Amino acid sequence: MSGNRVKARQAVMQALYQWQMNPTDPRAIETQFLEDEHAQEADPQYFQQILRGVFENLEAIDEAIQAQVRDRKWSDLSEVERAILRMAAYELMARPDVPYRVVINEALELAKGFGSDQGHRFVNGVLDKLAQQWRSSETSRRGR
Repeated sequence: MSGNRVKARQAVMQALYQWQMNPTDPRAIETQFLEDEHAQEADPQYFQQILRGVFENLEAIDEAIQAQVRDRKWSDLSEVERAILRMAAYELMARPDVPYRVVINEALELAKGFGSDQGHRFVNGVLDKLAQQWRSSETSRRGR
């Protein structure tokens, strides 16, 4: 199942990227991805939960991310980094059943595979701060 979630996260990142490049009805993008033959390997329920969650909480997610990237303009983020951050921020915020380390690690793998050369470092820094903010009880056990 975890491999299916990895593929679901990749599909969410790609769907968000597509929406960012060509804003359209999020439901149409969701349907398109669910009908795609490559998406058959992904966990469709997880894909829908995360994608819908991002869209339903987009304003709060974007505000939280922007609060952590004060040194960079929102418009300076690559579309790939923005999609990954939105997806992972939602998981950190709303999916306590997924350990924060898993969320961050999956986001870093996507950033390494699809983002700019050093984009994964930036993504890691932002997500680490969000994890400390939203998952303080979990992150405080890090050193133990």
